[in-house]
Amino acid sequence: MAVSRVCLHRFSLSISSIPPYISHLRPRIRHFAAVSASSHSTPNSTSTDITTTPPPSPRPRWKPMCLYFTQSLCTKMDDLAHLNAFSHTFSEELNINAAADMKHVRPQQFDHFLVLDLEGKVEILEFPVLMIDAKTLAVVDFFHRFVRPSEMGEQRINQYIEGKYGKIGVQSVWHDTAIPFTEVIKQFEDWMAKHQLWAREYGGHLNKAAFITCGNWDIKTKIPEQCKVSRMKTPSYFMEWINLKDIYLNFYKRRASGMMTMMRELHMPLVGSHHLGIDDTKNITRVLRRLINDGAVLQITAQRNSTGSVEFLFENRIR
Repeated sequence: MAVSRVCLHRFSLSISSIPPYISHLRPRIRHFAAVSASSHSTPNSTSTDITTTPPPSPRPRWKPMCLYFTQSLCTKMDDLAHLNAFSHTFSEELNINAAADMKHVRPQQFDHFLVLDLEGKVEILEFPVLMIDAKTLAVVDFFHRFVRPSEMGEQRINQYIEGKYGKIGVQSVWHDTAIPFTEVIKQFEDWMAKHQLWAREYGGHLNKAAFITCGNWDIKTKIPEQCKVSRMKTPSYFMEWINLKDIYLNFYKRRASGMMTMMRELHMPLVGSHHLGIDDTKNITRVLRRLINDGAVLQITAQRNSTGSVEFLFENRIR
């Protein structure tokens, strides 16, 4: 969408007030303002030719996601400068050309996929999920929370967060919004229930949906560890999942060690910041869509039994 010179003027004046969690992006934003202002200036020409061909519409510029918006906490939805600086939608980065992209799609056994990518090695720091329609591959909704560790003192937390998020400039929003893991799970269950993805009357399991992860670590290892630290039972909906690396291996017949390898082999540029969980879910979703568009049918790759042991269902898998 074209931006008026009035809007650009307001936007350029607001650069100094950009929130600290994207202060590292000021140079990119200044560059956008300068380029956009130049592209919307009146040409200095005396030509009377009125049959000139209009230039092609520019592709939407990349903007960092508002990490308050992803947690339903953004209070600046009527602030033009804020809306110009931050994205508040997943559609721009995850748009679909249905006619071109979906001609090889085969029916899936699930109605929805829940793309999950946890962050945090000591304790979980970030819990992001994208809900994907298995037929249209559209983003239906999202759930995103930053998670406050329960077994650390404040000094250790500050060091932990600075080491994890300081380099990508989101430590401030983490401190503003992080809540305990037990509260995250309660909100997540409310969110799933709203979308009829889960309910206790289903026996606590997902309803025609499956978690998608890039590896087994998220649900096999980290969820049970965090539940133990948080003194809660591992929820029954975390008893099975689809490891996208195993699907990739069996469909394309080549081994990929992680998300970045898959994206590189599929010639996909990275969207956002690697190891910011909400951005990684977008990139995993792009790989997921590519697999489905190419004809892959997704199946559960791992299951946890009542004793906590995990069975891997694919003989040919990433170990």
